Amino acid sequence: MKDVLTYKGFIGSVHFSAEDEIFYGKIEAINDLIMFEGKSVQELKKNFHEAVDDYLETCKALGREPNKPFKGGFNVRIAPEMHKKAIERATVLGISLNQLVQKAIEKEVKV
Repeated sequence: MKDVLTYKGFIGSVHFSAEDEIFYGKIEAINDLIMFEGKSVQELKKNFHEAVDDYLETCKALGREPNKPFKGGFNVRIAPEMHKKAIERATVLGISLNQLVQKAIEKEVKV
């Protein structure tokens, strides 16, 4: 599992710089680049929460939505043999490749 923080529905990535001896991260899946850091886990969490709160306040002041809009489409790169097998499976099931991929994702994220 990747190291992440969550707060108010936002996800923050977590990394460590051995050279700088600091934890750092960014708020993921938003249109802006919002970074945070801390010298301890507690400080990192505190600064992540503050970064999210500041981001929400800024978006509100600007009158715009804070979350990155998802359009529902994305490219998936897989090995050609897997692509062939997926098309074959979708055909056997009588569904489109998009429907097969959606079902697989729903199963993985437990929707």
